[in-house]
Amino acid sequence: MKVLGIETSCDETAVAIVSSNKEILSHRILSQIDDHAEYGGVVPEIAARQHIQHLDTLIEGALADANLDVSDLDAIAATTGPGLVGGLMVGVMTAKAMALAAGKPFISVNHLEGHALTARLVEEISFPYLLLLVSGGHCQILMVKGVGDYERLGSTIDDAAGEAFDKTAKLLNLGYPGGPAIEKLAQTGDPLRFKLPKPLVNKPGCDFSFSGLKTAVRRAAEDCIRDNGAITPTDQADLSASFQKTVGDCLSARLDNAIDMFKGRVPEGDYPFVVAGGVAANKYLRGQLQDLVESRGFSFYAAPLNLCTDNGAMIAWAGMERFMLDPAINDIEVSPRPRWPLDSFADPMGGSGKKGAKA
Repeated sequence: MKVLGIETSCDETAVAIVSSNKEILSHRILSQIDDHAEYGGVVPEIAARQHIQHLDTLIEGALADANLDVSDLDAIAATTGPGLVGGLMVGVMTAKAMALAAGKPFISVNHLEGHALTARLVEEISFPYLLLLVSGGHCQILMVKGVGDYERLGSTIDDAAGEAFDKTAKLLNLGYPGGPAIEKLAQTGDPLRFKLPKPLVNKPGCDFSFSGLKTAVRRAAEDCIRDNGAITPTDQADLSASFQKTVGDCLSARLDNAIDMFKGRVPEGDYPFVVAGGVAANKYLRGQLQDLVESRGFSFYAAPLNLCTDNGAMIAWAGMERFMLDPAINDIEVSPRPRWPLDSFADPMGGSGKKGAKA
């Protein structure tokens, strides 16, 4: 079977086709980094306009790369939420139009589930497994019991880890996106120079907090300016290294608590651990997490670096997983959702509104 997936939830326009035997038949992605760089972050209207301008061409290219026609597809999937609603509407309406015209089922995909299941596209991972999902907009630990079956063990009470990376990079004048810039600069810095706070470390539970860490970085940068008249390249490198190490320590400490929770609920055996999301592309953090989980008896899994950030293959595969469970599926009546938690039974972390839980 073959499923085409469309991803337009933020600032990547992506299309891919995957097969039920885990082949990526085609994969096209158009990044909008240059379009948003001058603003230091994603501008929703610009993102939506770029999706409109380029999505048709990417779909045509993906079909051509796979030597397929729309009639050869078994289903068409698209990210339906969470994300920027303007971008979501572009992808969903395009996918629905294709599905209706070709007489194919439309599969609604949760963007977070796309990240959660990506590792199963490239590895043989059985349920249940422990998942750390870290990206620009999300930071949470979940028990993945099956497709569509998630239990949240912890989440951020304020900022996501990826957001903290981007804002710290902006503060240090490193440009956008911040994650890769900090990771590169941190390689030359002293991670022990600045003593930064580690929110919630040594506290019960698995929740995260990064807003206080950002504030501490800003104050350290202001001290550097007072001492030197400006932030020097050495200051930038040392602050980047110290910040990155602190984030890694926070993630590891909270994950250590989650491991205890997971082991208390799952019989002894092979314990799989998966890290997913854009921040999982950070090699330093990936290595630190791998050392921790393997020392606790878990098998470490992560998506390839090119599938950590938003992409079409993860949406196509999540659609395929749902399609294989229910070949009669058709979500043609489902509308885009800017908010869509994976664990719909968990209490909202940041309140709720008419669009659903805010976090």
